Amino acid sequence: MTAIEAPRTPARPARKRGVNWEKWGWIYMRASGVVLLVLIFGHLWVNLIDGEGIKAIDFGFVGGKWAQPFWQWWDVLMLWLALIHGANGMRTIVNDYTNPGTVQKVLKGALFAAAAVLIVLGTLVVFTFDPCPAGSPADLLPSFCPAV
Repeated sequence: MTAIEAPRTPARPARKRGVNWEKWGWIYMRASGVVLLVLIFGHLWVNLIDGEGIKAIDFGFVGGKWAQPFWQWWDVLMLWLALIHGANGMRTIVNDYTNPGTVQKVLKGALFAAAAVLIVLGTLVVFTFDPCPAGSPADLLPSFCPAV
């Protein structure tokens, strides 16, 4: 008769206290993925199918769309979720392919910094976008801007 050996004891027992960040990262990836599907397909529908297609997307189209707070928030939510979703996925890859230590910390720090900078810059672009800035020369303004 063959005996089955007892399973090995982990060198370091699992943490029992505190927040389980891996679990919440896993849940975030699933939830944000579902929300991103709705946001992205809504974005594609409005930009490509509902209107005149790709030929209608220009500076004026974006300016008109971002003149409405609904579309500003739609695009910002899509930006935030996509960047955090992507950075979290990359964090998982860094965890899988590097050993805990300096390299892993540097890579995760670079991911966090890149995502943070892109989120801040993207949010600023969406909420401060003005297709008709005051004081600009008339020959540089789009045709839909009122002449000053």
